[in-house]
Amino acid sequence: MDKYIEHPFIKPNTAEARIYQQILAADVLKNGNTMIVAPTALGKTLVAVLVSADRLKKIKGSKVIILAPSKPLAIQHEENFRNFLNVQCSSITGAIKPDERKKRWDESQIICATPQTVESDLLNGRYDLEDVSLLVFDECHHAIGSYAYVYLGQRYVKTAKNHLILGLTASPGSDKNKIQQICENLFIEDVVVKNEDDPDVKPYFNPIEIDWIKVNMSKELEKIKNHISKALKHRLKMLKNLNVISTISVNKIDILKARGNVQNRIARAINPPKECYQAISILSAVINLQHGLELLETQGVSTFNKYVSRIKKKSTKAAKSLLVDADFSQAILLSEQAEKNGWEHPKLKKLMEILKEELGIFDNKQLKLIKKTSKKDNGSNINKNKKIIVFTQFRDTLEMIHQKCEKEGINSVKFFGQGSRDGEKGLTQAEQKKIIKSFKMGTYDVLISTSVAEEGIDIPSVDLVVLYEPVPSEVRMIQRRGRTGRKKTGNMKVLIAKGTRDEGYYWASLNKEKQMKKHLIDKDSLKKLNKNTLINNRDVNSKIIGRKAEIGVILDDSNEINSNDIESNNSINEDSINKHSINDVSANELSNINDSINKSLESEISKNKISNNDLNNSPNKSISKNSSDILVFADSREGNSNVLRALDTINVNVRIRTMAAGDYQISDEVAIERKTTKDFHDSIIDKRLYKQARIMQEEFKKPILILEGEDIYSGFLSPDAVRGSIASIALDFGISIIPTKNPEDTAAMIKRIAIREQTDNKNNIQVRTERKPSNLWEQQLFIVESLPNIGPVTAKKLLENFLTVQGVINASKSELMEIDGIGSKTAENIRKVLDAKYLNFKNNEKIDKKLI
Repeated sequence: MDKYIEHPFIKPNTAEARIYQQILAADVLKNGNTMIVAPTALGKTLVAVLVSADRLKKIKGSKVIILAPSKPLAIQHEENFRNFLNVQCSSITGAIKPDERKKRWDESQIICATPQTVESDLLNGRYDLEDVSLLVFDECHHAIGSYAYVYLGQRYVKTAKNHLILGLTASPGSDKNKIQQICENLFIEDVVVKNEDDPDVKPYFNPIEIDWIKVNMSKELEKIKNHISKALKHRLKMLKNLNVISTISVNKIDILKARGNVQNRIARAINPPKECYQAISILSAVINLQHGLELLETQGVSTFNKYVSRIKKKSTKAAKSLLVDADFSQAILLSEQAEKNGWEHPKLKKLMEILKEELGIFDNKQLKLIKKTSKKDNGSNINKNKKIIVFTQFRDTLEMIHQKCEKEGINSVKFFGQGSRDGEKGLTQAEQKKIIKSFKMGTYDVLISTSVAEEGIDIPSVDLVVLYEPVPSEVRMIQRRGRTGRKKTGNMKVLIAKGTRDEGYYWASLNKEKQMKKHLIDKDSLKKLNKNTLINNRDVNSKIIGRKAEIGVILDDSNEINSNDIESNNSINEDSINKHSINDVSANELSNINDSINKSLESEISKNKISNNDLNNSPNKSISKNSSDILVFADSREGNSNVLRALDTINVNVRIRTMAAGDYQISDEVAIERKTTKDFHDSIIDKRLYKQARIMQEEFKKPILILEGEDIYSGFLSPDAVRGSIASIALDFGISIIPTKNPEDTAAMIKRIAIREQTDNKNNIQVRTERKPSNLWEQQLFIVESLPNIGPVTAKKLLENFLTVQGVINASKSELMEIDGIGSKTAENIRKVLDAKYLNFKNNEKIDKKLI
């Protein structure tokens, strides 16, 4: 008889009592911020449910947030938590209007959300994280770089009164530095690893059988490959002669590094030699050839031909040189002939055999053989209830597999992302949801998917997962494997073309997964990882309040933490750090496991954590004006910018608006256009730079351009072209140009400008949401359109009828009503605005603090 967990916040007979899950939950509550690494289907979500229930019970009036990388996964979590818990649960995603998000936040105790949406709401001041007692990061391996998880982790630790972080992932990656970075970004204090070999997990884990299937390249493909290889080898020799590479035995990474070196040389030189630009063109052609060769080897002629068609549309020197190359032209000719003759990659034929065998689809010859051996079987689909997922890297290959399935009578459906390409629109989330629902109900037997189905989509467990090609990422391999084996023994088949990049990716994936397990399972390695994480968290002040070196924030010495205190107060128990097994728990503890989950929470934050009062009271001695008084308006298109996060970090009030000019407005006179090095180069090429400069010049008395990045000359544009553009911006448009190193430096510069501009200036900032009209007729329309309920069309009618703005102003109510589109109420409101006396109400209220 199944046992269920009893808890006042958990619905009766819903949460099965698995001891390893209860131990994990109890350890999270005991040890603090934790990352749990466990394979898919081991019930990491239920651990989060148990921890959530305890936090809500012990910390009255608090909330729990579950963050997920995608909208479907956030909604899936909402459904799961609603099924288990008897508290108000809701979801917050970008598809929901801001006012409704605020309402859901106020009314719910469990909020499942996408990180970008929560980040946007926090920056807009719709709510804060003060009362959040638990923040769960699902798929926490995303917590690196500029991903929203990083900012939210910092913001949460800074503002929450009782913070606890739980990270969940099937694989944090094989790179020890990356694992360490995830732990630091989420302030992780304990890493717990569970795997299928643990004795307390084995009864609940279904093994997955992996079959690596190798196929030989066809003679036709080998001929095409030889021609592409010759074209590639020729260009590699040219690069070697130019001293760009030392050997022609190179891979993609080597070529990308070489291109970076050449670009840096161009950036450093006043007049770069023409050989540098020649090398850049050759390197671009090499990258195209390497990718084309990979597509031919691993995907087939159909995918290769589609890639060639995209090259033909390019107008670059690299593309043109390829198309006139004798060997590459011959490869194209042979590939087109092969596609016409139906000579596809041998992997496609093998895939069809696998799918037919799994689904019980037979041709006439096979039917005769089956009828002889089994009279009962009439040759119909024996395994018609089986579900299969086929993964492929490329959308072109997905289309090819789908068409082949249709020809072979296999009931399949395509599943890919939301991005559009080559005229084909991406799938909306509603369309994705509809496809998955049909797949669940058995409308389709085979789901052919790109990487979009690896995570973040509620796809049911399937009987078989087929990889059309190996992936070199251990994270993605684990995620794909996790789509099978949830309810019974799973199967995964991986197709490999012999003597191709498939074999390299195969070994890379195996080695990386082995390396990951070594880092996470090895006791000494894991102990060192946790110890380093604790020590590194002593720098939490610099991460939360601002980067000292780059932003210039001075921290109070009293907030510094002694590393000896950390080690003495956080002695690391080898057994508790490593894999938690049933053997580590006494019989008495097992019998009272439910009580262990409901134990009283720690009343004080450990000495190695910084109290919220310390954080909030830390003075910023580097500025004379109180940071809370500084207000900056940001354009809505800067919503995903790291600059906004950095401004929030250094306590600048930010309000997001749709602006007609500039990215940031500091005052009525000062606006800032921010451009990264890449964006600056792109805006020169597409000529929008000068259009934006003209608008800034017309709209603001003191326009500023911030150039962000240290490699302003590293790119495909000549340094003189870049210099000429900078000179034009400064001289022709009178725009000040300020260089910054990175987003944090940009934020610090914006803050400094705001301090200078807003000191002793108490006037409210009038945000430019629309451009000021420049022509006379535009100015006339602008004035008339400002009248109540008057749009561009009606304004034009008014001016055509009354001829002048003065004529419109002098018109009576009855005269106004004669204009089509103006009724009695509108005419009355217009006269009211024009005739009423001006009352100047002095606003003594302080500016709303949007970011605290």
